[in-house]
Amino acid sequence: MASSYSTDLKLEIMVTGENAGTWGDITNTNLNILQQAIAGFQTVALNATTGSTLTFTNGALSNGKNAVLKLTGTLTSNVDVTIPDSGSGTAPEKVYLIENATVGAYTVTVKTTSGTGVTFGTTDKGKRLLYSDGTNIVDSALQSLSSDYTPTLSANLSTNSKNIIVGSTYGIIDENANEQIKFATTASAVNEITLTNAATGNNPAISATGGDTNVGVTLTPKGSLGRITLNGESKVFGMFENAFITTTFITSLNYDVLTQAVYFQNVNLGSNFTVNFRGDGSNTLNSALATGESVTAALITKQANTTFYNTSVITVDGTSTGVTVVYQGGSAPTAGNASSNDVYTYTAIKTAASTYTILAAQTQFK
Repeated sequence: MASSYSTDLKLEIMVTGENAGTWGDITNTNLNILQQAIAGFQTVALNATTGSTLTFTNGALSNGKNAVLKLTGTLTSNVDVTIPDSGSGTAPEKVYLIENATVGAYTVTVKTTSGTGVTFGTTDKGKRLLYSDGTNIVDSALQSLSSDYTPTLSANLSTNSKNIIVGSTYGIIDENANEQIKFATTASAVNEITLTNAATGNNPAISATGGDTNVGVTLTPKGSLGRITLNGESKVFGMFENAFITTTFITSLNYDVLTQAVYFQNVNLGSNFTVNFRGDGSNTLNSALATGESVTAALITKQANTTFYNTSVITVDGTSTGVTVVYQGGSAPTAGNASSNDVYTYTAIKTAASTYTILAAQTQFK
């Protein structure tokens, strides 16, 4: 009976009594094949358009039997690296560590002749631990953190000059699995935030950077009553305030401090008017302002040849109860200024729940 060959590594299976005088050579060849399968490394140059079919020669060293394969070559199209069937539509069962070191933005698919495979993307020049199950080539995913559901570092994690990719609405959680930082994405984004640490005597920085020439930073609290808090002293080099401009004269004016830093009634007054301060149409000033806090508002009114003005009726959240108004100069205005812009400034200080002291002043601009 003649010798046969193993399905996976094509080792020569000798029949008892055969190969007299050559048994030692055949055994050494088999051992070398086993060594190749366990520890062998070989570079496989791929054809630019057709890739390569690995070899599995009976009883001989072959490139498809190596443990580690490095794929090289300059590609001009997507190619396959094929592990041939060993018979009856089955492929050798084997583990591979494969590095895609090809040049060119084309895919490389490692597959069996009759089955499916694993594809290196056009820019994926990495390494993968793959195995053949006799039908298909399967990615073990052991080379990625996704295969470890609770990875724990025993040393610092270096990104090695690479990026960390975070899916939109995902981010960093704390040790209690609570949200800490969440990231949101914008398609085709060109601007970003840069965090810079600092040496002794200098401040760390949060900066807007990116492709645009002028890039601002938007800090958005949640909800109409959310706010941005700056702890400690603050230095401001420039400040822009939102100005609400209307051409409709309103005799009973609601001043919404949550959305109106400056209120410009850009139309001549038609009569005296009153002012009510509130958070906005849905929130009271009492809910928007904590005890011990204050808010300042500016109201600009236009006068023709009349002298209308803000009467002494100033309310908060629709009531004058708990509201004490004191005026610059010691007395409330009794008239406006003809052919002018009258500017009223109000600083409301909350001294207790629904209790306010309002500092008011009228100034003529002409």
